[in-house]
Amino acid sequence: MRERVKPVNRWIVRAAQLGLSAAFVAAWELGVRWHAADATKGIDPFFFSEPSQIAATIAGWWEHGYVVRDVLVTMEETVLGLIVGGTIGIVLAVLLASSRWLGAIFVPFLVLFNSLPRVTLIPLFILWFGFTLWSKTVSAVVLVLFVVFFATYDGIKDVDPTLIANVRVLGASRWAVMRHVLIPSALTWIFSSLRSAVGFALIGAVVAEYFGAQAGVGYRIQYSESQLNTSGVFGGLFILMVLVSLINLFLEWLQRRLLVWKPQNAS
Repeated sequence: MRERVKPVNRWIVRAAQLGLSAAFVAAWELGVRWHAADATKGIDPFFFSEPSQIAATIAGWWEHGYVVRDVLVTMEETVLGLIVGGTIGIVLAVLLASSRWLGAIFVPFLVLFNSLPRVTLIPLFILWFGFTLWSKTVSAVVLVLFVVFFATYDGIKDVDPTLIANVRVLGASRWAVMRHVLIPSALTWIFSSLRSAVGFALIGAVVAEYFGAQAGVGYRIQYSESQLNTSGVFGGLFILMVLVSLINLFLEWLQRRLLVWKPQNAS
């Protein structure tokens, strides 16, 4: 009989995370101020702007309306890329995993395409679609698609063949097996891949904004770099981290709602 593992207290974990974050920020701030008092010691603010200055920069952006505008632009590109890329990846995985012939023929091609450094294709997407929403969205799609595809494909292939055989013996059609057995069994893999794909979607959108945009968090970071404004660069990175955290929280909530039949570890 397996020993039951005592669940981790969620509030203790959150308190530890907040404490570590606060200690890191405080050490960073003190390190920069130490350098201001003695130029031979501490952290040079030219390379690592102090947290208080980063906060002041973000506050200035907020007052001018840049934060809301940039966040909305980048979120639109990221969410579209995540939805379109995730949908294509899941559909492809279902089709190829449900057919031995299709899988044998097409999966090696997808493995080959996945090995390409897809970020280098972004200038080509800009050439095709111009400096529009679609060039950024497609850049996000090509990064998300393969992450979701391979996770979903492996999740479907990991389903117990005996379970599938028993369902078919009971008279279930191919579609019923897919709907009631394969896809529900792969949902954990799908959501895990989607949470990983959030970062890839942001990478695609932000890098495309680097090449040409008039708004967006990537554009704001690139503009700050051109002005040698370290506070602006770190401010943009902080905003991106907040966006990723919010999307991940939403995906966690959605996963709990869709996987109510699966026992959850208390946290």
